[in-house]
Amino acid sequence: MPKNSLIGELSAEFLGTMILILFGTGVVAQVVTSADSSAGDHDSIAWAWGIGVTLGVYVAARLSGAHLNPAVTIALAAFKGFSWQKVLPYALAQTLGAFVAALIVRFVYSDLIFKFDPGHTIKSQGIFSTLPGNGIDGVSITTAFFDQIVGTAILVFVIFALTTAANNGPLANLGPVVVGLLVVGIGMAWGANAGYAINPARDFGPRLAEWITGYANAMFDQHGNLYFWLPIVAPIIGGLIGGALFKYAIEGFLPAEGEDVTVSEPSPNA
Repeated sequence: MPKNSLIGELSAEFLGTMILILFGTGVVAQVVTSADSSAGDHDSIAWAWGIGVTLGVYVAARLSGAHLNPAVTIALAAFKGFSWQKVLPYALAQTLGAFVAALIVRFVYSDLIFKFDPGHTIKSQGIFSTLPGNGIDGVSITTAFFDQIVGTAILVFVIFALTTAANNGPLANLGPVVVGLLVVGIGMAWGANAGYAINPARDFGPRLAEWITGYANAMFDQHGNLYFWLPIVAPIIGGLIGGALFKYAIEGFLPAEGEDVTVSEPSPNA
């Protein structure tokens, strides 16, 4: 019996994104709700998100290509020939995977979350979704918006560089590890202004999960501004910028796959 390839692809995107979010929101829940500094810090959060990405990619790569991110899916459709008909189903599967993972973390950590923040306020909202300045005043919506554009542009630009065969990307199935390291780097360099969502599904799925489980203001930031849209719109823009930059500034100058590259030798009289 022939297998339905689209169902397999969507299943892979769902489960790969779920693994990503289980590690990502799980580590934030552990760090935020624990009074013991040995439970982790900013660096452990960055590393666990990167590990989650690596493992999620290994789960989904064979069946779906492991996009795990609507911004990546849209950029692939715009610049790499991915079918536009699959963009919405992929984005929905990714968001649903993130939603289910966040519900699991919300349930397992419910006692510690209640002890830390019984009112389910902005104090613990950042476990699941991002905020300008990570909930600390001083970062404007404009800054957060451009931060997410830049962070996602970096993400997609480097993913394209790593996965374009003619660009000599990582070999021996090490691509997911390097993508995970990329996310660690973004988290360590671009995490202060807006929490480096860089992924609409990563933010909106968990945000929806917290909204239906007691966080009445989950769609807003700490100042009461409607905020859920920003980690959706800005990463999509950033992904398109990063994809375009790679396609027209790098890929357009690469040799065709299998073509020898001729490098000019310096003149002996130079």
